[in-house]
Amino acid sequence: MRDIARRLAALSLCLHICGCSGVQSALDPAGEEAAHVAQLFWIMVVAGGLIWLAVVSLLSYASRGKRGRLDEQAAGRLIFWCGAAIPAFLLFLLLGYALWLMPGLRPFAPANASDALTVEVTGEQFWWRVAYHDPDTDTPVLSANEIRLPAGERVEFRLKSTDVIHSFWIPALGGKMDMIPGRVSRLSLLATKTGTYRGPCAEYCGTSHALMAFTVVVMEPSEFRQWLQARAGASPGAGSEGRDLFLAHGCGACHRVAGTEADGSVGPDLSHVGSRETLGAGILPNSEGTLRDFIAHPHVIKPDSKMPAFSMLPERDIGEIAAWLKGLE
Repeated sequence: MRDIARRLAALSLCLHICGCSGVQSALDPAGEEAAHVAQLFWIMVVAGGLIWLAVVSLLSYASRGKRGRLDEQAAGRLIFWCGAAIPAFLLFLLLGYALWLMPGLRPFAPANASDALTVEVTGEQFWWRVAYHDPDTDTPVLSANEIRLPAGERVEFRLKSTDVIHSFWIPALGGKMDMIPGRVSRLSLLATKTGTYRGPCAEYCGTSHALMAFTVVVMEPSEFRQWLQARAGASPGAGSEGRDLFLAHGCGACHRVAGTEADGSVGPDLSHVGSRETLGAGILPNSEGTLRDFIAHPHVIKPDSKMPAFSMLPERDIGEIAAWLKGLE
């Protein structure tokens, strides 16, 4: 039994350690704000551990051997110092340190916000509408379920919701913020490391809440500018048969594809869907196969989603549409 207990304890420790890293870990920071959050966490862990060791040491000392009873004066001093004064002082230090870190946890947007990149993110059931507002481009660059950011540059997010309360959170970059219908919330983040990260919806918003995530790609600033300029242009892609079938079956009533007649706004913008890392709001790898599955059975992959199933279409039509969409890069 002791061997089993030791193995279980080792397994539990390994699982906890593994949870401290990865694309969705607040303890593996890739942003300035997340670094402050991780710093505060580790300081509180160390402080809590020291307090725990002190309490256990006192209990161990008190339980050894037969000791005489403390007189009333000594007991009063012990209660005052160990039960009131020292805990209050330690809590005061921790609170003061947390307040000192607060400006870094929720920094203001840049003073010259009009000259900086702004990313508008709107929470929907169950996906993310994304619009880049850059002073170098006349019109916003539209996307969905994926956010790209320049490393080393502070970006302001404007967060909205069209239906229920969602919560926007990129653990590796910073803290979370609720998206409340009828309100525009502002969040400022500075990514410090290039890479791919994951953000979940952190507020229960319906049946497919757990299937509502997004990918965050942090790029070098020059690479990001090139990407943004490329996405500002139309890219209807090759494969006219797939495009014609997409329009003929009414997909353009809900989805927009730049450079085509499809200008719907009910569903995600598909102008460059082929270049995205994932499909279905971060739950599927982006491939022709997953595109075919989502077109035919969206209600199975994402329950309660607004997209109707197109399983009645011939498999060839679904394949042509999926191939055309995958080519939209």
